[in-house]
Amino acid sequence: MQDLTELTIKQAHEGLKNKDFTSVDLTKAYLEKIKKSDLNAYLSITEDLALEEARKADEKIKTGEFSILCGIPCAIKDAIMVEGQKCTAASKILENYVAPYDATVVKKLKEAGAVILGKGNTDEFTMGGSGENSAFGATKNPHDKTRVAGGSSSGPGAAVAANEACYALGSDTGGSIRMPSSNCGIVGLKPTYGAVSRYGLIAHASSLDQIGPMAKNVEDCKIIFEAICGKDSKDATSVDYKFEESDINLKGLKIGVPKEYFALRHGSGQVKGLDPEVEKIVKDAIKKAKEAGAEIKEISLPNAEFALACYYIIVPCEASANLARFDGIRYGLSEQDGNLLDVYLKSRGKGLGPEVKRRILIGTYALSSGYYDAYYKKAQEVRQLIKQDFAKAFEKVDLIFCPVSPVPAIKIGEKTDDPLANYLMDIYTISVNLAGLPALSLPAGKVGGLPVGLQIIGNHFQENKILSIASQMES
Repeated sequence: MQDLTELTIKQAHEGLKNKDFTSVDLTKAYLEKIKKSDLNAYLSITEDLALEEARKADEKIKTGEFSILCGIPCAIKDAIMVEGQKCTAASKILENYVAPYDATVVKKLKEAGAVILGKGNTDEFTMGGSGENSAFGATKNPHDKTRVAGGSSSGPGAAVAANEACYALGSDTGGSIRMPSSNCGIVGLKPTYGAVSRYGLIAHASSLDQIGPMAKNVEDCKIIFEAICGKDSKDATSVDYKFEESDINLKGLKIGVPKEYFALRHGSGQVKGLDPEVEKIVKDAIKKAKEAGAEIKEISLPNAEFALACYYIIVPCEASANLARFDGIRYGLSEQDGNLLDVYLKSRGKGLGPEVKRRILIGTYALSSGYYDAYYKKAQEVRQLIKQDFAKAFEKVDLIFCPVSPVPAIKIGEKTDDPLANYLMDIYTISVNLAGLPALSLPAGKVGGLPVGLQIIGNHFQENKILSIASQMES
């Protein structure tokens, strides 16, 4: 008997078209799997609603006129609004908050006939790279349950990898789609800033946040991206962008390898912080591309070393402004007290977790009088330099290949006492967000049974190039 949860979007679509099974059959298979799971990939499951959506999809399928996503079950990160469902952002302050409207991406999926199984776990307010900052417990990695799934889109990543969803939507502020995709061995795309509407995503850092697809393979990733991209009147930063497939070949393609990402060596000859086995897997992938006819060029991103410091000033500044709205008055948890200031302090004190408080404190400090120019303004200047580095690199190369993460999935609890060590995990992903570029994590191999992702970075709005080459690398 075929396990329906192992099918890709394309395979499931063919099965529905050929009437081998119904969307209700498919949805029930996923729900059964979720019920037996102990991964903590979901924060809420909407069984009745999912089955109702599946029945509607089956009616549509009977007419013969239906989209490729019709009747296919998916998971949505719990920082993206789905009307009438809880949207907690994995925070106690929003524990019982119900979304009053659909995010634009959710609206588009619903119009395509998608079935939403539930809301995926995440780091609180999407702040974290491991998935351990969720107020409702860490997501476990399907490949080794003692390890993290990666963050912040930990639930969607684990759900897709464990066949608890056919695909998922995550969001990426500094690696939050690519990190869990790499750790869980799936394909995840962080689109160009503005390619996908952010309307209905609970804001973390508005100049960096981007919603994107997480899927079992490159083809599925492409299908979802095509369905959700484009201009949205409700998001002023979204761009009128239509995805068009392109047939780009590895032969003759110029691939850049940033020397800074492989250059910081100890006396032992090992790259500082980069696991030698991860380095080998990424270099083997680069070698395969070369054997297929690609031209490999060493490039320089001289300001890459400042990216982490730059990111961890800009992000807390934007987060402190965005999270000011969670004051115990308008949304979620409210600790009543005679004094208005005490309502604010008690509600936020009780409702927000340590990482969120840390970022609010850093951001408020950096934006305060006398420090704004020294920190925030300086970080924005460095951000421009990082953008220029990539612009210069893309004058010489078509795509950039590098690791997603310096190490495979870490053990749960391994770095919780050391926020800085956790921040260093984002070293290869954050520059992409600072520059607003698209990038994809592609499974490239395993270290001791743990997946490792190859990161493929493209120039602005060159998702077609990334997906086309990733598809060739995959096969």
